Amino acid sequence: MKNNTEEIDKLIKETLSQEEAKFYDELEQQTIFEMIGGLFQGKNKWIMFLMNFMTLVFFGLFVYCTVQFFNTTATNELIKWGVGGLVFLFGVSMLKIFAWMQMDKNALLRELKRLELLITYASSK
Repeated sequence: MKNNTEEIDKLIKETLSQEEAKFYDELEQQTIFEMIGGLFQGKNKWIMFLMNFMTLVFFGLFVYCTVQFFNTTATNELIKWGVGGLVFLFGVSMLKIFAWMQMDKNALLRELKRLELLITYASSK
């Protein structure tokens, strides 16, 4: 299957112009670090900076709640700091899930663009 894909890619690149071939090369699968870097590009990069800032804030508050949890002896205080720590830990988790969903969306868009190029190639043939 991989050889088939490589042959198709080669045929597509031969029929495309230089600009189109360069664009097609950019649509290759990315490493995890390239995907993370891709989150901070485009129109909505400001929201990713905001989400990462909030993740750091929530993590700091989680650490603070955890330290306070272990420094108290009253049961009511233990419950309050424990629940607070869990809330902030859930917040960090939800923000990370949002980032992973954005990376998945970007990968799907990249594959759709590859399919569009394949369809264009097939229709021109």
